[in-house]
Amino acid sequence: MLRPRRSVLYMPGSNQRALDKARTLPADGVILDLEDSVAPDAKALAREQIVAAVSAGGYGQREVVIRVNGLATPWGKDDVRAVVGAGADAILFPKIESVLQVHEALEALDSAGAPAGLGLWIMVETPRAILDIDAVTGADAHLGCIVMGTSDLAKEMRVRHTPDRIGFVAALSLCVTAARAHGVDIIDGVHLDLQDDAGHRSACEQGRDMGFDGKSLIHPKQIADANEVFAPSAAEVDNAHVIIEAWQAAQAEGKGVVVVNGRLVENLHVEEAKRNIALAEAIARLSG
Repeated sequence: MLRPRRSVLYMPGSNQRALDKARTLPADGVILDLEDSVAPDAKALAREQIVAAVSAGGYGQREVVIRVNGLATPWGKDDVRAVVGAGADAILFPKIESVLQVHEALEALDSAGAPAGLGLWIMVETPRAILDIDAVTGADAHLGCIVMGTSDLAKEMRVRHTPDRIGFVAALSLCVTAARAHGVDIIDGVHLDLQDDAGHRSACEQGRDMGFDGKSLIHPKQIADANEVFAPSAAEVDNAHVIIEAWQAAQAEGKGVVVVNGRLVENLHVEEAKRNIALAEAIARLSG
């Protein structure tokens, strides 16, 4: 079933108030974080708080993802062992850049006794990952979602955060292409300037137009724009119904193509229309 991932909000595991607040926010998903947003001396506390929060539930239909520390760090393996049974929807592994590391992540989940339904998400945030993205994305069928780590990627590539994100375009496009080739969802990186609402919305629109499924966020104030931009508009949904009805009528008459509002419609446009309707229906269920 199609699952909306328009807005995926990072929440630091060391902040109990944030973990509680995540239950009330209109984000499609939350990433409860043990990695970058948690200081080394707070890792153990964050782990305990996340396990307790997820085990307690109350997140409704929001997708709950736990980002662990890298397996090569002092905390990674303990993170995995602690969180796999908490009841999250997926575990997010950072800085994955090879097929071997995807397999290591899966082995860590298996060794920790992860339930069969627990999803695997990975972060792509290094040049090596970009260069090997096709192989990484196709490494295993259990991979469900890619999250772009554009902050780390900017540092590694010496790319500046410009309004048009010109330095990221090639890397982002390669990752979207790989995700689509392997049937994996992909989430765009964060917008760091919390005072730049217009810039954030523009980045959401750019990500949508590039083919991303949603945007990763660092503050609740960013949720509304991401939810709106990555959802089909009412006009798009209405047009989708028109396209499908016109196509069905043309098929009944033995025609392979049809013109709707002056535009040629073929089977590929019908499939796109069906997806827009399905996404709108999934969003309505999530909101209801």
